[in-house]
Amino acid sequence: MSSSSSSSSSSSSSSSSLLSPLQLPMKPIPGDCGHTFFGPFRDRLAYFYHEGRDKFFENRIQKHKSTIIKTNMPPGPLIASCPRVVCLLDAVSFPVLFDTSKVEKRDVLDGTFLPSLAYTGGHRVCAYLDPSEPKHTSLKSFILSTLLARHHKFIPLFQTGLSELFNELEAQISSKKEAYFNTLSDTMSFNYVFRLFCDKSPSETRIGFKGPKLVDKWLLFQLAPLGSLGLLPNLLCYFEDILLRTFTFPFFLVKSDYKKLYDVFYEFGSSVLDEAESKFGIERDEACHNLVFLASFNAYGGMKVLFPGLIKWVALAGQKVHKKLADEIRTTVEVEGGVTLSALNKMVLTKSVVYEYLRIDPPVPFQYGKAKVDFVIQSHDAAFEIKKGEMIFGYQPFATKDPKVFENPEEFVGDRFVGEGEKLLKYVYWSNGRETEETRAGNKHCAGKDLVVLLCRVMVVELFLRYETFEVESGTFMFAPSVTFKSLTKVSSP
Repeated sequence: MSSSSSSSSSSSSSSSSLLSPLQLPMKPIPGDCGHTFFGPFRDRLAYFYHEGRDKFFENRIQKHKSTIIKTNMPPGPLIASCPRVVCLLDAVSFPVLFDTSKVEKRDVLDGTFLPSLAYTGGHRVCAYLDPSEPKHTSLKSFILSTLLARHHKFIPLFQTGLSELFNELEAQISSKKEAYFNTLSDTMSFNYVFRLFCDKSPSETRIGFKGPKLVDKWLLFQLAPLGSLGLLPNLLCYFEDILLRTFTFPFFLVKSDYKKLYDVFYEFGSSVLDEAESKFGIERDEACHNLVFLASFNAYGGMKVLFPGLIKWVALAGQKVHKKLADEIRTTVEVEGGVTLSALNKMVLTKSVVYEYLRIDPPVPFQYGKAKVDFVIQSHDAAFEIKKGEMIFGYQPFATKDPKVFENPEEFVGDRFVGEGEKLLKYVYWSNGRETEETRAGNKHCAGKDLVVLLCRVMVVELFLRYETFEVESGTFMFAPSVTFKSLTKVSSP
């Protein structure tokens, strides 16, 4: 079936099911959280080891015949005192997590626990704030202003980084017959972010080439309770569970690493910090901790997952899609005279491929919020009451692969969002909001939403300006896809 016809049928099937709560049967939320202490242990062992993440949710949907259920989410005791959540697993219920009149986004970035504020200099940075908190508007306005002031650097800086990355890929494949993409991508990503905010290559500062390792350690120590090496059920996996999810890792183990990051951003990000003070009234120390978090957690941390995932899914799309992408990209670039924003906006297949990746494998798969009030929520076929104070959790890949919205949801369809298929973009939720909605100072939509889409498109464009096709092997390590290039077929010289 063509993309446009599948989009039309999917849209009609979904719209027919979007009834008001009064027209749907009211049901109690099903699910078994078990004993207050032992239930979370049971569920997290199933989640990480016995069933795996997707199967964990699939099995509970089948068991309870519902896409809205109650369960426990990691890490559980002793790190999180209340791991019980109402879990949303469909496209209809999920968007309530964007409605800040109903849900509070205070301290829920990492789910049911909050890492020590020592990791952010004692400050609750913007990502931890609810829009109702006074500082949220000033901090997010500062972030949006910082990005806007640098929009002219987005494409050329990234092209420079990609050129360096592709040169190294080719060299490694030539010498070793393969190249591990993640390490090269991490280096490129950190350099890009630092150059963007600080107008300087990190190699010219005291951190030299150590930036990615410093940030990786800082990220790992905060997020370790949510991760796993993917071990099979055995004694080793139980040891890992105890190690990662009994106590949080103390900040002093990465204190010196974080100070190095803070100091270089404080020194070389001075123009950003000057604006924070003069225009937004933010104290310089707090602004710098927010800048470090924006650059290291939000931007670089996101790119660690984003770019390997993009390469994985574009590779899996196969040579026919590669040929179509190459033809569109090269023709448009020739007509437009380069890789410009105007050219990128005319590449409809390239845009669709990026959106399809963000739909099928969103880089941030979890969203949390705490109910501010009692309200009624609906799935496709039932309504449920949420009580004030309950933690709500949305597993994004199930919402963006809802079979009642997307036809063949588990299949990567490169042209899914071409033509009439664009109407389905409102169900692409990767950025803590609908793809069709704008980020503002007063919402929790990702501040870098448009930049993320732009960089993904530029990566695909530069890839197929340089290569005809490529092959990779992929797996998973901790939070991100791991990708190894096995071959690259360069564009033939005319």
